[in-house]
Amino acid sequence: MAFIGWILALLFFLVAFLGLVYPIIPSALFIIGGYVAYGLTVSFDELTWLFWLIQLLFFVLLFGADTLSNLLGVKKFGGTNAGMWGSTIGLILGPFVIPVAGILLGPFLGAVIGELIVSRTTLKQAVKTGIGSLVGFLTSIITKGIVMIMMMSIFVFFVLT
Repeated sequence: MAFIGWILALLFFLVAFLGLVYPIIPSALFIIGGYVAYGLTVSFDELTWLFWLIQLLFFVLLFGADTLSNLLGVKKFGGTNAGMWGSTIGLILGPFVIPVAGILLGPFLGAVIGELIVSRTTLKQAVKTGIGSLVGFLTSIITKGIVMIMMMSIFVFFVLT
């Protein structure tokens, strides 16, 4: 059963990594799902209260890093709340409207459109905000990837020791 537990956990973790580029996939929940799948097929004995406390802290950090990266990216480049909301909407819709390229174009175009329509900024400022949203998105991918690797490493440490 241990082999099946590891395979199930690994599959959940792989889906979680897909969530880095497809934000519609809740990465953090799939990581937790990997832990639960392992526990149900093998044992929860190795996953102590300390493990769950550490994971909870990383879970909060994962959401905070995502939100903060996007916010700082847009704000640093002079964007408004409209640019941030546009970026978020573009991030969700982009991959569906423009397959593959929408992952990067979605947040950029969403921020630009949000700034132009709602905030009525100049095209130059709207494009600058769009670049900021793209920087924030890419920073978020890197940050979340690092946090997710740390979460999974802690899981492996607790299970193997």
